[in-house]
Amino acid sequence: MDHGREKKILKEFGERLKKIRTDKNLSTRALADLAEMDFGNINEIENGKTNPSLVTIIALAEALGIQSVDLLPHKK
Repeated sequence: MDHGREKKILKEFGERLKKIRTDKNLSTRALADLAEMDFGNINEIENGKTNPSLVTIIALAEALGIQSVDLLPHKK
């Protein structure tokens, strides 16, 4: 995959995660507790600095009470 495309996808994923998290009035620490993750990992994901695994995406979605697909960027 093209590095630029990967960066764009990770950035969009992080932005979606942050928007959903803030819409639900959750801090990164609160989401980390719900997802049983380190809050630093959530910051890295939200800032597009790391590529979350499928297991991580599912854990985040479950913690947020949404479907995993809701976190994925959609074509416009």
